Amino acid sequence: MSKERIKQLIEDRTDQDGLTETGINGVRLFRATQAIPCVPAVYEPCVVAIVSGTKEAVLDGQRYVYDDSQYLCCPMSMPVKAGTPAASSDNPLYGVFISLDQRVMTELALEMENAGGVLPVVKGGLRAHGIRLAQWDGAFTDALLRLLQLGASQTDMAVLGDARLRELYYAILKGEAGIFARQAFGVGNAIARSIAHVSSHLKAPISIDDMATRAGMSRAVFHRKFKQVTTMAPIQFVKSMRLNNAAMKIAGGMTVNEAAMEVGYVSPSQFSREFKRKYGQSPRQWSEAQQFPIEMG
Repeated sequence: MSKERIKQLIEDRTDQDGLTETGINGVRLFRATQAIPCVPAVYEPCVVAIVSGTKEAVLDGQRYVYDDSQYLCCPMSMPVKAGTPAASSDNPLYGVFISLDQRVMTELALEMENAGGVLPVVKGGLRAHGIRLAQWDGAFTDALLRLLQLGASQTDMAVLGDARLRELYYAILKGEAGIFARQAFGVGNAIARSIAHVSSHLKAPISIDDMATRAGMSRAVFHRKFKQVTTMAPIQFVKSMRLNNAAMKIAGGMTVNEAAMEVGYVSPSQFSREFKRKYGQSPRQWSEAQQFPIEMG
């Protein structure tokens, strides 16, 4: 019943395909009434919850298909392919995209770990690979509904928005993906910090030695642990982040050369070679072939 109410709220507040702002920072609704093939995207830390239809994400060849029985949890920036291949006017997709605030999630993760044994303390590094699907549970559903119900009042959003969003974060951290998310946002996770640094510094030169040093590890240990978390070697991850970001920028109307420079390429020819090797098209062919909305998360 709560999911039906969530779906109705989204239907009432979305009048076109794509993302719709809710007025609550980091919380957006989305609708798709046409099939969108899986295209390059970058998921910043987020949760994506579907209440009607199905959505897909692909990370390093691993395909995740989810609907209203599971939500997607991505606690670190990840280069993916994503889309809504099954959406149509007869089978529309409705969902919610929730950005995960690093500071708030870290505070909650620490509070939970220090709460006198309420949850087992997470030991060691990340073991799951980049993203995870988690079963909807009652706490997540109720918290999401309570958050979206604020949209009827600007005053309610201003006064209660942060508290309701914090409640939803708490439900995520307690849910099936909770240990995975708590590991990513825990203060001791050097790999997650390294990924966050890469994501926000794509224009700057990035070396594996620098990443390892920043994480406080030897190059060999860093390489092994990084691949455990992301399924990719560090240099492959950096390249995927740059190329996926560039593909999104080109699809959004940026010129090929501008997109290449924005993501840290100094050689247009190298950018074109690596882009074609990854996507099977040159950047200009990719730009000309775009017929679909940019992947929305």
